[in-house]
Amino acid sequence: MTYKGGDTMASNAIAGVGTQFRRWNSSLGAWASIAEINSIDWSGMSRATFETTSLDTVGGYRTFKGSFRDPGQIVLNMNFTRDTYEQMLTDFDDDDELSYEIVLPDDDNTSIEFEGLVTELPFTIPGEKVTANTTIKLSGQVTINSGSGPSPG
Repeated sequence: MTYKGGDTMASNAIAGVGTQFRRWNSSLGAWASIAEINSIDWSGMSRATFETTSLDTVGGYRTFKGSFRDPGQIVLNMNFTRDTYEQMLTDFDDDDELSYEIVLPDDDNTSIEFEGLVTELPFTIPGEKVTANTTIKLSGQVTINSGSGPSPG
């Protein structure tokens, strides 16, 4: 990037290599990594709105207020391993939200923590490696921390 006067600024972009996806293991009281993740796709958060426009609204533009927020869902594309698939199947069978986190390989060791429910657990058997795409529906507020976050409470 070049700025006025010819100064350049180095990018703060990070590579995804080294990112970890972990789940809270309540029996151990610690985060446990989920191995062999190929990619993490977060649909992103969204927010509902409701219209507040009335006939006497100034300027003739529709007006809105914010309503409920939806934290979205995450799809994990991972190499199929029996251990990981069985763990995700156990999570799928659980009716309560479970705690998960994504730890980014940045200088701050940023962690994104959330609770969610495993809602889909398909796997694909092509001519190459077998993969599984686990979908987790996030529930509640997402928390961003520096460093590996504290234990869920």
